[in-house]
Amino acid sequence: MSLEELVEAFARHTAAQTDAIFRGDAKAGNKHANKRLAAFKKLRAHGDAGRDALAVLFKHPRMDVRVMAAAYLLRHRTAESKAVLADISKGEGLAAFGASEALKRWEEGVWALDPADPPVEEGGNEPGNPATWGSSSKR
Repeated sequence: MSLEELVEAFARHTAAQTDAIFRGDAKAGNKHANKRLAAFKKLRAHGDAGRDALAVLFKHPRMDVRVMAAAYLLRHRTAESKAVLADISKGEGLAAFGASEALKRWEEGVWALDPADPPVEEGGNEPGNPATWGSSSKR
């Protein structure tokens, strides 16, 4: 899938999750949340280019989609994300609540939707990648 298709999947599944919540369909909501997360993981696999692609959703017509994109991008595009969330949090409804909660979690230091990639150790070892274990000249 292209970056644009992944961004579209993120938006589509965010909207579908919200719609399912309003229908009281938790099973469908969870299914769409998982699909949104899968799209984000694929975007993340492209590094910052994938994250940057998601930022187009800051202007999406649906508030819930804007909130979700901003919440996921708080670490990568902090100022823009906070501005989107702060603006929406002034309103009412589920999107406004989600925006205020995302900002609250960010300020508390417990936000973790897109943690920083672990640093590569000197010598090429990546802590989370067993394929590189033992490849260091340090023994």
